[in-house]
Amino acid sequence: MTDTMRYGLAISPAGPWGQPGRIAELAALAERSGWDGVFCEDYLVFYDGLDCHDVWLTLALVAQATERVTLGTMVTPLPWRRAATVAGQAATLDHLSGGRAVLGVGIGSDDDLDAALVEPAPTAKERAQQLDRGLDQIDRLWSAGADGPALRPPPVQRPRIPVWVGGAITRPGPRARALRWDGSCLYRIPPGSGWEDVTPADVEALRSDAEALGKPGFTIAVGGRPRADDRAADLRYLDGLRSAGTDWFVEYVPPQLPYQEALRRIEGGPLSVGT
Repeated sequence: MTDTMRYGLAISPAGPWGQPGRIAELAALAERSGWDGVFCEDYLVFYDGLDCHDVWLTLALVAQATERVTLGTMVTPLPWRRAATVAGQAATLDHLSGGRAVLGVGIGSDDDLDAALVEPAPTAKERAQQLDRGLDQIDRLWSAGADGPALRPPPVQRPRIPVWVGGAITRPGPRARALRWDGSCLYRIPPGSGWEDVTPADVEALRSDAEALGKPGFTIAVGGRPRADDRAADLRYLDGLRSAGTDWFVEYVPPQLPYQEALRRIEGGPLSVGT
């Protein structure tokens, strides 16, 4: 069976082995081991009191250490940042990587520790509005023919660096926002329960919405899921996602994982369908 999905790795510049140089080494290993992308969470303050390093400096080292993989944030909580600064950081990363960057964005969570750095902390509704305004500003700054200030040089990728929007796939706001841009890295949080996997039916519905809007090239990335103990179950899940039209599956390697285990998973390559 031909596997049409691409496989990304989500590793974070946080925890005992999250130093930027080490993440760059792991990204180079991932590229040699058959992964298609390396994505990093974007926090200034990480959970559980773990050490945390700047994502853009880390991704700059990743860009220098690799030649092929797609790379970017998954995701940048734009309401906790200055949009113009993020536009410049992402554009620089796009140049350093030769046009391989992706900007993943979201509204941030109420329990993000980064929220303490913004006073007063905005509500979820206010953050959604800030995200929309911020994305519009970033798009203008990336546009070579923009009215008003624009970044020089513009990003390598035209008409812009791909913007993938995160958020709950079951909620209309994040879905609609993702469909206004280039792709999605949406997750599933059913009401009254914990995190659950995005289902093939979720992907099919989102793909149908994108096609109805005339966006056949819309990218659907599914991620945030660490590897399970049951390889057969993992492969069945991945096969369902592929059949539903998923473009990317991004496997999460938690920063709390022992380094040798993280190394083993990355070096072993993705659990691609048909292996």
